[in-house]
Amino acid sequence: MKKFVSILAPTAATLCLLLAAGCDKENKTIKIATQSPLSGAMSVIGSDIKNGTQLGIEQLSEPLTKMGFKVELAPFDDQGNPDTGVANAKAIVSDPAVLGIVGHYNSGVQIPSSEEYHAANLCNVSPANTNPKVTDRGYLEVNRVCGRDDVQGSVGAQFAKSKGIKSAYVLHDKTAYGQGIAEYFQKEATTQGIKVVGFAGTEEKANFDAILSPIIAAKPECIYFGGMFDQAAVLYKQARQKGFKGMCLSDDGFDSPDAAKIGGDALLQGAGTYFSTVAGPASAYPDTAKFMADFKAKFGNNPQPFAAQSYDCAAILLKAIENAAKDSNGKLPARLDVCKAVRALQNFHGVTATITFNSKGDPAKGKYFIIQVSSPDPAKWAANRIDQTLDIAPPQ
Repeated sequence: MKKFVSILAPTAATLCLLLAAGCDKENKTIKIATQSPLSGAMSVIGSDIKNGTQLGIEQLSEPLTKMGFKVELAPFDDQGNPDTGVANAKAIVSDPAVLGIVGHYNSGVQIPSSEEYHAANLCNVSPANTNPKVTDRGYLEVNRVCGRDDVQGSVGAQFAKSKGIKSAYVLHDKTAYGQGIAEYFQKEATTQGIKVVGFAGTEEKANFDAILSPIIAAKPECIYFGGMFDQAAVLYKQARQKGFKGMCLSDDGFDSPDAAKIGGDALLQGAGTYFSTVAGPASAYPDTAKFMADFKAKFGNNPQPFAAQSYDCAAILLKAIENAAKDSNGKLPARLDVCKAVRALQNFHGVTATITFNSKGDPAKGKYFIIQVSSPDPAKWAANRIDQTLDIAPPQ
């Protein structure tokens, strides 16, 4: 019996060593997840949120690979749907290798999904979510590199006033994002002395006859739409067909070349079509030339809105993970430590901005653009004329 034990003992010890080595190897894998619409009408933008993150991981992971880590992308398709986003979030947080997530595109998806990230101490850095509630909940896990709707809506109303607009009809898509920004536009428009002659929500995407009839009757000088391009472009095209000659004005949900594909020449008619955005074309930033060239070389197309911001989100997460790993003597850091490391970054130089997060997770200053649609050609979307560029601190 003693002999039997003595033979087995080294084998068991060897197994333990092998298992430990295997566990250590597994613990050297780091995943950064993305959530964005990879299918459906918003996939043009959502796919480049993923692609911007992927390029960031490929180009900026060297400090972590030198520490022995393997860094991988874990992309998820949230379909622009809150239920899908939450289901994905549950799967993401269940994987211990995931130490950060870039996303989402839609605030109405990010807000419920980030409740899962918050519960799991998983750091979320958003390139595109603008609803105030994203950061106003005060979650350490949630940050964004873009501006906020309570500022963006006001910027839109101030722009309308600067163009001499005296009356506006305000519509929204009934989502957290669209309705929220429409309400902020309405509030600031009233403050600016613009008469709001109507305010309504709609989920219609094809035939706006019933909605346009009261709008045309009210004779507003501006139709403001809070929501996404796949509704707004159809609305504006049909408004022009019914004789509306005023200004069409929207938000960064309108910022997609598919808006030109849908709206065509109608977007250039009358007083023109404008939109506010927290993400100008990549060419609007002074440090994006290499990013743009590398992105096109890898993916075969120019980056869509929020691709460069997603690259910066990946860069922030990678640097924070690196710092947290150093603090844990080269071991896989805890998720909470990554969250703290993100907030500890000061004046982080990305390709779209130099970023320091405040106590809520908002950037200390947000950049806002007003852009005029200049061509009906989707291929020339990035060349739309920038009317205004503003740097504004978030509300405290």
